[in-house]
Amino acid sequence: MNERDKASITHRRVLRIAVPIVLANVTVPLLGAVDTAVVGQLGEAAPIGAVGIGAIIVTTIYGLFAFLRMGTSGLTSQARGRRDEDEVSALLIRSVAFAFCVGLFLVLVQTPLFRAAMLIAPASAEVEALASSYVSIRIFSAPAAIAIYGITGWLIAGENTRAVLILQLLMNGLNIGLDLLFVLVLDMGVPGVAWATLLSELFALILGLWLCRNAFMGGRWRNRGSIFDRRRIRQMLSVNSDIMVRSLLLQATLVSFLFLASDFGDVTLAANQILLQFMFVAAFALDGFAFAAEALVGMAFGAGGVETLRRASIISSIWGMAAAVVISLAFALSGSLIIDLMTTSELVREEARGYLHWAALMPLIGGPSWMLDGIFVGATRTRDMRNGMLVSTMLYCACLFLLLPWLANHGLWLAMLLMFLTRGATLLARYPALERSVAVNEPPSD
Repeated sequence: MNERDKASITHRRVLRIAVPIVLANVTVPLLGAVDTAVVGQLGEAAPIGAVGIGAIIVTTIYGLFAFLRMGTSGLTSQARGRRDEDEVSALLIRSVAFAFCVGLFLVLVQTPLFRAAMLIAPASAEVEALASSYVSIRIFSAPAAIAIYGITGWLIAGENTRAVLILQLLMNGLNIGLDLLFVLVLDMGVPGVAWATLLSELFALILGLWLCRNAFMGGRWRNRGSIFDRRRIRQMLSVNSDIMVRSLLLQATLVSFLFLASDFGDVTLAANQILLQFMFVAAFALDGFAFAAEALVGMAFGAGGVETLRRASIISSIWGMAAAVVISLAFALSGSLIIDLMTTSELVREEARGYLHWAALMPLIGGPSWMLDGIFVGATRTRDMRNGMLVSTMLYCACLFLLLPWLANHGLWLAMLLMFLTRGATLLARYPALERSVAVNEPPSD
């Protein structure tokens, strides 16, 4: 990759990719916040906890397949760097077909999945019954929700982040509107939240396929030899299997966080559910800059340019960490007001304020790991991501063992922050090896 290619990695280009994703991703946790706030207007802790547990069960199951977005993004970016348009189209079709198969399987095994989840960490009888009604509706969106991962990754790799913004805004806007209609107007309660999400995700699948229509033009989608190429499929499975292990471990920490909070009572569970929305807002906002790193690092990796890869990593990280500082300050200054808007329960409000400082620290502590995730996804250095998550999870478990008896819910929050800190440190230690792997195969400059 020549100097002209390196110079094309500019602050403006990073922002052009990142800003639509930031705006799109903010709507994802905003939706979770609205879900929580809508049931919070009922004035009871149990519905808040039920939506939190039900949503995290479904999100965890779907999140196990988030590798589809990351794997599709990394591989498609590299195919674009090689100018292999047949493989660019084939990657989208493979990911959607995989999502449909997995989604239908999840619908068939929904009952044992929910029972297993509640056996791992049972909640109160009222919360468990409401969560069951939520999951039994949401699970039917599995094929659509998982396919959206692949569609989003493909659009990001093509730097078509405006399409991602359109997709997220319309999907989540519809979801919020249906939330308000079903819960506050039609008084459908917790099931109304589930129906709102199901209908919006089915709509998003149709819209997403339309936004990716270029992949189906020119007859490439009929090229079975390219789509079902065994070597390409093995590569996709290898990359995705490492990310799946990483995602499984990450989701396990998030699930354990909420389930362990249930041991402290429904009020603490509801408070943690509200504050988790702060963390999700930060993570999804900073992911915009991580996604820019995915697209640009992937292209540089596919074309074999070390200097371009380094420049993409540095510029995207500068903007990502600047955003982390702003978000952290915003949480510290306005967190109490946000908590009051999300619930009318004074007990939950008071409890959440007692742990607000942990949520305010999360963008600063978690930001480096989220940015490095994007860099390593673009380079498809997924084994390093998997290994770093293994180390971080072991530390998290050790911290739970040591801190929970001593600090209770404060110890739970501290363990989570130390887990994210370790993730960032392990990936940063492996970054030099990432650059060396590009340099080995780097073609000569023009």
